[in-house]
Amino acid sequence: MQRRQFLRFGALFTTLGSLSFGLQAHQSQITPISYSREEWQQRLTPSQFKILRDEGTERAFSSSLNHEKRQGQYLCAGCDLPLFESKNKYDSGTGWPSFHTAITNHIATKPDKSLFYTRTEYHCTRCGGHQGHVFDDGPKPTGLRWCNNGLALKFKST
Repeated sequence: MQRRQFLRFGALFTTLGSLSFGLQAHQSQITPISYSREEWQQRLTPSQFKILRDEGTERAFSSSLNHEKRQGQYLCAGCDLPLFESKNKYDSGTGWPSFHTAITNHIATKPDKSLFYTRTEYHCTRCGGHQGHVFDDGPKPTGLRWCNNGLALKFKST
């Protein structure tokens, strides 16, 4: 699926992902942005480009955001859309920044069949940047683990 198609169907993915995980689905007020592949390469570091645009994964335990403890928000590194609140971050022991709750309507999900089983992949609803995968083995109150690539995020303290 091409990025433009992904952005067009972002609301559908958000609704489907929300329904499958018991979250509420609301009408999104986020205006999608789109750049050419060349423009993304100029805006992002090579490592960020690999993750956000080519759906790569960084090495576990390599992100400095694993140790971030300050109050603030985690933003998409591609477009600065807030995706997670620091109060929802926890140490999952997986080596990637993990959260039990995402900001409503700022994440879109889709099936990922790149391995031998199907996972749920998630992207920023504004720019379509790949963030990571969501699993149903997280803590209360949601039971979800939003497992994020650190290079796909920026931290903004409050």
